[in-house]
Amino acid sequence: MRWLTGTSAVGVDVCLLVLRVAFGGMMLLGHGVPKIQKFGGSMSTFPDPLGIGGTVSFLGAVGSEVVCAGMVVVGLLTRAAALPLVFTMGVAAIVVHKNDGFFMSGVGGAKEPAVMYLAVFAAIALAGPGRLSADHAVFGKKRRPAEG
Repeated sequence: MRWLTGTSAVGVDVCLLVLRVAFGGMMLLGHGVPKIQKFGGSMSTFPDPLGIGGTVSFLGAVGSEVVCAGMVVVGLLTRAAALPLVFTMGVAAIVVHKNDGFFMSGVGGAKEPAVMYLAVFAAIALAGPGRLSADHAVFGKKRRPAEG
């Protein structure tokens, strides 16, 4: 019965791996790479939601959605890599999709996907990468507070 009600360290590590690979991979392949394909040759035409210029906005979004998402996937400097993704998804939800509804309606955009990504990357930033990560391989085992 414990497997129904308890929490295992291995289970947590596997869940963190699944979240990192699934959401980091979807961000990288579904948002970052397509941005490069669409705007790579004309960065200045990229939307400028923060008033910092299209090129700077493009570089920030691509840096977050490609570089940071890739780092989250492999679990390298995971907490630091997740923070720009939280920021980028916050900008997407609050600024880019400010006039859109929360849920997808089949017409136009929605806040829901950005908020979903934001929540997952915030959880990863708070929880860390788990033991199935490059961080664990490179920086070694650190004691968890629950372990004593």
